[in-house]
Amino acid sequence: MKGELTMDETANIAAITAEPRRSSFEKYAWLFMRLSGAVLLVLVLVHVYVNVVAGDGVFKVDFAFVAGKWASPFWQLWDFLILLLAVLHGTNGVRVIIADYAARPALRFWLNTLVTAAAALMLVAGALTIFTFDPCPGAVGDLPSFCPVPAAPSH
Repeated sequence: MKGELTMDETANIAAITAEPRRSSFEKYAWLFMRLSGAVLLVLVLVHVYVNVVAGDGVFKVDFAFVAGKWASPFWQLWDFLILLLAVLHGTNGVRVIIADYAARPALRFWLNTLVTAAAALMLVAGALTIFTFDPCPGAVGDLPSFCPVPAAPSH
């Protein structure tokens, strides 16, 4: 009959017009960039306000100030969230740049591996710094007010 498609023609049209099946990873990576960017903006603005704008400004930021802040689990978590989101946001951005400019799959693989390893090292180093920070080291100096004063050596 005129105007009717054969089964082969229908299959060919369906194959041509069907969208390719894609992983939803790129969609979630795109969403992550938007959401993490918005959350980072809030976290960093509060961080800058608390550290620089409020009180005596940048002149109060010293060892004692940081030690006092990191004595609180709240500020440790706050700063770790900034670190975590900034590293993941940046790593995802570099991953997209690698996908755009590294034409060979092997090169793309190794560059992504290198970037992922660097991100993991930054996260480990930053987490160790934040969560194992000793606010009362043994040395005498500009210590926070909550640190015990070491006894003077007797002669």
